[in-house]
Amino acid sequence: MRARLLLSSLLLVLAGCGSDPVSVAASLAPTPSAGLSSPVAVPSSAPSPSPSRSAAGSPTAKPKPGTRTMTFVNKLSETVWLAANRNKEHPLAATGWVLRPGASVTVSVPDKWGGRFWGRTGCSFDASGRGHCETGDCGGRFQCDGGGATPATLAEFALAAWGGMDFYDVSMVDGSNLPVWINVSHATGKDPVSAGGCVAAGCSRAVDCPAGMRVAAGGRTVACRTACAAFGGDAYCCRGSWSGREHCVPSKWPTDYTQVFKHAAPYAYSYAYDDSATMACKGGCSYRITFGVSG
Repeated sequence: MRARLLLSSLLLVLAGCGSDPVSVAASLAPTPSAGLSSPVAVPSSAPSPSPSRSAAGSPTAKPKPGTRTMTFVNKLSETVWLAANRNKEHPLAATGWVLRPGASVTVSVPDKWGGRFWGRTGCSFDASGRGHCETGDCGGRFQCDGGGATPATLAEFALAAWGGMDFYDVSMVDGSNLPVWINVSHATGKDPVSAGGCVAAGCSRAVDCPAGMRVAAGGRTVACRTACAAFGGDAYCCRGSWSGREHCVPSKWPTDYTQVFKHAAPYAYSYAYDDSATMACKGGCSYRITFGVSG
């Protein structure tokens, strides 16, 4: 039902996720909170962040044959609990990681992997890896076994998907919980996003969420829903007479709430048919995914 039809169909096949494809950007998402309200418990199964990476650095080492590297950097003042969906055809060694403020971790990904990564917030897990997150929760598991709960900002990938090309995007189709941008390296073309998270239309910043779309936990705003999730209605949900690319036109809505997300991340999907947000990379690209704001 989501748009991004080319990327959606590719990811549905590559991710091996059944009825929960990557392209169904499965999230309503929170604005970044100032910090966690309780001590963070790290399960014994938590992989350690890579000691060879600095938060400001970009991926430099060539990946092993048949793999790519994805380096995740946390530039926020709170801990991010990184998660990935399962991919049955091209599985990852892990689907959960801890990113302390200023830390980074590098994940090796099969060359034809398709799926999504997202950050969880407000998490606490016991030594067995069971617990709960305020946003992006994976059924109470540190190591995810499926998709994450809404809300969560997504970093979506379909690697070596068509003609040797990768397709990737940041999605706020269902809202946003964390500011995220993606950079590329080992590519044959120019990176469309600057190392600081900027494009010609603007830079990465926290979502300024309207009151009616906010999700709260512990007295803090931790999520920003879409207009569809917050208010309902055929127009905001692109259904009925508003369904389809031709009729789902945010500028004709009572209020164009997609701009809430587009102002925060001009390079990201702000609604289902925001197709200019799909990016492509050729040349065995590696990726850096940053949680943070520009500047």
